[in-house]
Amino acid sequence: MDTTKSQYRWIEGQGAAFGAPGMPPRWTSSEKWAIGTAYSAASRVWYTISHGILNEIYYPTIDRPQTRDMGLLITDGETFFHEEKRALNFTGEYIDAEALGVRLYGADRKGRYVIEKEIITDPHSPVVLMRVRLRAGEHGSEELLQKLRVYAMLAPHIDGGGMGNSGSVVDLAGKKSLLAWKANEPGSPSIAMIADCGFSRASCGYVGQSDGWQDLHNDFTMNWEFGSALDGNISLTGEIDNRHTLDFRIAIGFGDGHHSAIASAMGALATPFEQQKERFIAQWRRAASPGHLASSSCDYGRLMQISHSILLAHEDKTFAGAFIASASIPWGYAKGDDDLGGYHLVWTRDMVQTASALMACGREETALRALVYLACTQKPDGSFAQNFWVNGTPYWTGLQLDEVAFPIILAWRLWKRQALGTFNVLAFVERAAGFLLLHAPVTQQERWEENSGYSPSTLAAVISGLVCAAELVRAHGADELATLLEEHADWIESHLEDWTVTNNGVLHPDVKRHFMRVRPPECGDPYAHEQCGKEKVTLNNRPPGTRYEFEAREIIDAGFLELVRYGVRRADDPLIVDSLKVVDHVLKVETPRGPCWRRYNFDGYGTGPDGSPFTGYGQGRAWPLLTGERAHYALAAGQDVLPYVQAIEAFASLGGMLPEQVWDSPEIEVRGHKLRPGDPAGSAMPLVWAHAEYLKLLRSLHDRQVFDRIEAVARRYCDDRPASATVDVFLLNRAIREMQAGRNLRILADRAFRVLWTSDSWQTHQMMECRQVGTQVCCADLPVAGLREGQVSFTLFWMGEQRWEGRNFDVAVSAEE
Repeated sequence: MDTTKSQYRWIEGQGAAFGAPGMPPRWTSSEKWAIGTAYSAASRVWYTISHGILNEIYYPTIDRPQTRDMGLLITDGETFFHEEKRALNFTGEYIDAEALGVRLYGADRKGRYVIEKEIITDPHSPVVLMRVRLRAGEHGSEELLQKLRVYAMLAPHIDGGGMGNSGSVVDLAGKKSLLAWKANEPGSPSIAMIADCGFSRASCGYVGQSDGWQDLHNDFTMNWEFGSALDGNISLTGEIDNRHTLDFRIAIGFGDGHHSAIASAMGALATPFEQQKERFIAQWRRAASPGHLASSSCDYGRLMQISHSILLAHEDKTFAGAFIASASIPWGYAKGDDDLGGYHLVWTRDMVQTASALMACGREETALRALVYLACTQKPDGSFAQNFWVNGTPYWTGLQLDEVAFPIILAWRLWKRQALGTFNVLAFVERAAGFLLLHAPVTQQERWEENSGYSPSTLAAVISGLVCAAELVRAHGADELATLLEEHADWIESHLEDWTVTNNGVLHPDVKRHFMRVRPPECGDPYAHEQCGKEKVTLNNRPPGTRYEFEAREIIDAGFLELVRYGVRRADDPLIVDSLKVVDHVLKVETPRGPCWRRYNFDGYGTGPDGSPFTGYGQGRAWPLLTGERAHYALAAGQDVLPYVQAIEAFASLGGMLPEQVWDSPEIEVRGHKLRPGDPAGSAMPLVWAHAEYLKLLRSLHDRQVFDRIEAVARRYCDDRPASATVDVFLLNRAIREMQAGRNLRILADRAFRVLWTSDSWQTHQMMECRQVGTQVCCADLPVAGLREGQVSFTLFWMGEQRWEGRNFDVAVSAEE
């Protein structure tokens, strides 16, 4: 039995729509003009805007898109038919400088009429509200306005899928309204679209077959009034009563079931729009933007204000503290139901960047929510999933060591500011640090989520995380663990150049020694591949028929700047300076809006040369985020930073959205519009990480020092550079074959063991039992620092399992350099 029929009057009209299931569904543009939501956590709905119309609307959490888009169709019934996103020229503004509500103006290109739309959300319920007013344009007339017919068209994509949607026309209190749901997915939301004046006619259809666009564009008249369209890619169309086309309101309500969605939408319309708008603005004004940072900007604080609001808006309202990477789906118009994630997922890396930026804005309580959320998603071994839905369910399953280190740094920052409240972070930090002890230095994926090995940016985060963890646990009385963490950081730091630098570079004629993007795992390392030992890196995002295998020395990114940012290396370190010469030679792009940098050379993640969307391969483009990272380096090096600030602000859209990537090739025409250098290139927009970087840059300029700099790290490695590391580390998953003379050999494992070892080819031997350090790690230090040359051999006995490892390990001791 259909509950819609039983509970509401289902208007059959001309029966069910034809053309099921409709054309294959696609998402829409990721180039958002704006995103919006109420500041109140009670209003669990978010909307996005591009090309002058509503795009994805998210409910009840910020990772669950429920619509593709909703726009207006306009016709005079005789001579023209307009779909506003294609036929009108749009401009817009925010309804208030401190609120994420928008006012959009769509002008007919012949000057006949102008549509003004104000879009907000109900401040206390999951409803998107739109007020629409029509007026005559420069070449229009009242006579034309009276002839105009306006239609609202909504494309549901419930629970992130375009297929399997159903819709019906229903009678609500004597007014035709539209309802959508997903019958085959129990518990999925319902959507109600209601006009305050009611729809004079309404219809449900299958996209590309029987939808309102197909109906109207042929003869400018609405001929179809299908009462239902079930189980397909559908579209809902409602005609605004012609007595109200000059001023009307539409509510799109969401709920866990039909009654909830309908009641929310009708309830929102029962309150005057101006009153709703006043409440909406008043809520956002309580967000207290960091006005003191405006003086560091070049646009009088406009992008600062928007960025602050954007960060706050990307926090979920059910799972407090969960910040997603972007309310967008990169190249969405080329993506269908097979791309569930988009960027509306939690990445620990991006989320910590967001939380740190909010701390830079003085919002420690928000950053604490983020930390508590991370503590709830941490795995028992101390690690985190590559990314996950806001409820903590993993999406991708890669392992990135920086995503384990960054939460430690966030905890340390809050602890240093005495902003942890009563939250005891010791176990959280100890677990994450223990994971780093047992798995660093080789990461399965570096920060671009593509390659395994030794990454300068990843190791910068790992070293910093270990030092932060050491300082924190020592303050809680865990001196032995603190020393272990510091010595591990020292060991990694002492090998940075060995692991991540080439002495035979080929990218710059005058620079042979520079950092590489990533050095692949050695044979015997974790994640080693068939060509281990050959220093080969495989790029899987390269176009077909092009080269995809490279020597590690052939690829560079600017990730080594993280070493300066956190205090592992000085800004004037000759190796840093020389590596920057290579970066600028290979990756820097000058655009009309300012300098920008690509991620790395030979990158294939980006819009194709002809402007085609990324579909597994393309051409890597320039990232405004990287202009911010370069600006932070410039500040640390005592260079002029303002050109970078100006560039970032110029890369923002008219709505203040910073894109992930910008077009960095000559101007071309794509899909009917010009793509110019510096324009958004079709990937995620807004990229929250880019907005966070910009806010931290303003704070850094305000303080005249890099906000992310960790003084404990800088003291250890820049100010008072320590003596050489005292240990070399052996892990079962990274069984070293050689160590440096003058150091002890440290064996780390995740469970108790004894070690039987010799340094004289088993003429004599010794037995040592490991010591438990903290809750995650067992450690044994073989005292071989006095051995100048030779070999250390050992085997392990696992105490819990009462068994021998069954093999010997040999580590050669090399003379000190």
